[in-house]
Amino acid sequence: KKMNKYEMIYILESALSDEAKDQLVEKIDGVITKNGGVVEKTEKWGIKKLAYPIDYKTEGYYVLMNIEAAETVPAELDRQMRNSDAIVRSMIIRK
Repeated sequence: KKMNKYEMIYILESALSDEAKDQLVEKIDGVITKNGGVVEKTEKWGIKKLAYPIDYKTEGYYVLMNIEAAETVPAELDRQMRNSDAIVRSMIIRK
């Protein structure tokens, strides 16, 4: 199966406990690896101010990931992230 490189940024609810944040990051990693993808890099940028308020929130916990995965994986990631209240925003870009 052809693999593409993607960059993904997602923003977690800043109020979550560190443990909950780590569990979510692991869960997202798991979605990628279960679907045959590879996580090349995960950078936890930590809490930053949002460019504009989202649902009255002004900050979020940013995570950047570089992954290699089949072209079906971003849609699956999107679906899972939309279903999570703890994930404020996410964006996946093909490199």
